[in-house]
Amino acid sequence: MTTGVILMTYGAPAGDEDVAAYLGRVRGREPTPDLVLEMRRRYRLIGGSPLVEITRAQAEALARVLGTDFDVRAGMRFSDPSIEAEVRALVADGADRIVGVPMSPQWSDRLMAGYERAVAGSSAVPFRLARSWWCAPSFVGAIAEATRESFSELAASSPAIVLTAHSLPRRVFEAEPGYVEELKQTARAVAEKAGLVRWSFAYQSAGHTAEEWLRPDLVELFPSLAADGVTDVLVVPVQFLADHLEVLYDLDIAAAAQAREAGLRYHRIPMPNTRPDFIEALATIVRAL
Repeated sequence: MTTGVILMTYGAPAGDEDVAAYLGRVRGREPTPDLVLEMRRRYRLIGGSPLVEITRAQAEALARVLGTDFDVRAGMRFSDPSIEAEVRALVADGADRIVGVPMSPQWSDRLMAGYERAVAGSSAVPFRLARSWWCAPSFVGAIAEATRESFSELAASSPAIVLTAHSLPRRVFEAEPGYVEELKQTARAVAEKAGLVRWSFAYQSAGHTAEEWLRPDLVELFPSLAADGVTDVLVVPVQFLADHLEVLYDLDIAAAAQAREAGLRYHRIPMPNTRPDFIEALATIVRAL
């Protein structure tokens, strides 16, 4: 038997001319001209999102680890290559079953049910979906090791460590508080495994809407850290698995600038991307389904 594996994430615009259409697909409505201009500016500053290419590279690396009984592909929810097309290709190539892995370790029915619908609507064979795999020891270990490595390079400056997750509108939290608890549990598990004594948890990447988003935002911590005599801050995202807009712009450009304004030196752990221990973690999760 051959197991088809689909790594699934949001995707990214194909280029500057695709930003408006991509935002429309994500938001389910036409974006405002101001939002399109702002997001085009951000994508230009990071040289375009590498998310699709990285997810494909993760799929290739995972295929090498899993071996010949598995066929692994990357599928995007809002851009090419689509989840539906890649699942159909897996089945056409002989997959007897499909394993779907959303490339977000924490599960939210409200935010991620679209992944399941995409697989269910395009698979002619049985399928399983990985949900809430943040607690897998191999995943926690990979993020903790990246944290230890970065901290060891900065140990002389005693950096403040802030573990982050994507913010949410308060209405989403109130409808599904368990998802936010998974984010916080991930942070606690990573901190414990990395041996962190002092650390903070904050949100990042709040959306462009007038409604209330969860706080504290990462940048809100910077002034108090500087006032306490901290000189360096190390940011540890516990939700993102690849370099993309929320990392390369929201953290490395926007948050880094505000850290400097507060008198802090900004640092971030590398994203898992194709890090070998992270790929091994994915293999463990796939084999268990």
